[in-house]
Order: sequence, then structure tokens, then C-alpha cells
Amino acid sequence: MGVTCVSQMPVAEGKSVQQTVELLTRKLEILGAEKQGTFCVDCETYHTAASTLGSQGQAGKLMYVMHNSEYPLSCFALFENGPCLIADTNFDVLMVKLNAKASKIETRGTRYQYCDFLVKVGTVTMGPSARGISVEVEYGPCVVASDCWSLLLELLQSFLGSHTPGAPAVFGNRHDSVYSPADTMVQYMELFNKIRKQQQVPVAGIR
Repeated sequence: MGVTCVSQMPVAEGKSVQQTVELLTRKLEILGAEKQGTFCVDCETYHTAASTLGSQGQAGKLMYVMHNSEYPLSCFALFENGPCLIADTNFDVLMVKLNAKASKIETRGTRYQYCDFLVKVGTVTMGPSARGISVEVEYGPCVVASDCWSLLLELLQSFLGSHTPGAPAVFGNRHDSVYSPADTMVQYMELFNKIRKQQQVPVAGIR
């Protein structure tokens, strides 16, 4: 496990989500990246059941239960702006007293190995619909974000061009601390929430 940057790639003008994914993977293959299987990250949103609320009308806190195919024996439970709990996969059984709030959202795609980098380009879906594109780049030999962001940025620029993201917020929070899988899941949670909100914007409000 190295340091990872997760970002969203906009759909290319005049292209579909799938066509944009194909453009990105083609660029990676031209660079010399080799396919190394597939990946999946999923997220279900839960909120406290109404019967357990302390006072009438109080909003329940949202919790995001996530899985990552890179960690098949683990389950991640995250709160926005809060802690991340890492448990075994049986944690899902404990969720029966909570209510799912939103549709399950996930990203699936192909893993690529390029030198010391692992690159994953995925199609983000909610139900049957493709809603966006995720790009994850991991630099394996390093575990301190501040030591390798320039290397991650260079690779991202090579195939994302003008859509290259800035440093993830979690990098600033970690500073010189050791990067962990939970930091990657926080980035996916933020990406999924961003895509959900984009889907809620009325068409007339999009410029």
C-alpha cells in the first residue's frame, strides 16, 4: 500500500462515459501501462433509524459503509468529517438496525501497472446508470504523501492533461504522517458524494 490520489475525470465533449474511459485507458496503454485485472469500490449510505433519534426532528448522522476489492477481507465505515472504522466483512451484518438512505454507488474498471504506479480507471454507477469516471493513481514505494505528490502529479498530467486534480484534501490532513487505506476510502467517499450532488442539479441550472 502506497500513497493514492483519487479524482474525477469529466466526460469528454461529444463522448459517452464509456467512450471517455476508453480514451483514458488507450492513453495509459500508449504510455506503456499493462493491464493487471479489475477493481471495484462500492458505497452504501445509512442513517439512524427514526425510532432511535434522541429528539423529535433531529437529523440522523450519515454513515458510509464501503468495500474495496484491494482489501477483500475488510469493510470501511466512514462519517463525513469524522473517523473511519476498519472492520472485517461481517460488519455489514450489524447494519440491520440502520436504514439505507440512498442508492448504492460504485465504481468498477481496469487496474493498470505502470512502473511503480498502480492506475485504476473506473465507471461510476448508481443503479443501472453510468454517472461518472473515477481515476485512482497509487505510488507504491512511498507511504508519506508530501514525499511523492510531485511524482503522482507528473503521471496524472501525462494522461489527464488539463483535468489533472490538485492535491487531495486528505494529504494536507496527513502532512508527514504515514498514509493508510482509510485515506483512500475518504477520497472515494468524497468523490461519490460529489457525483451524487451533480446528479441532483436541475438541468436548467447547468451552464
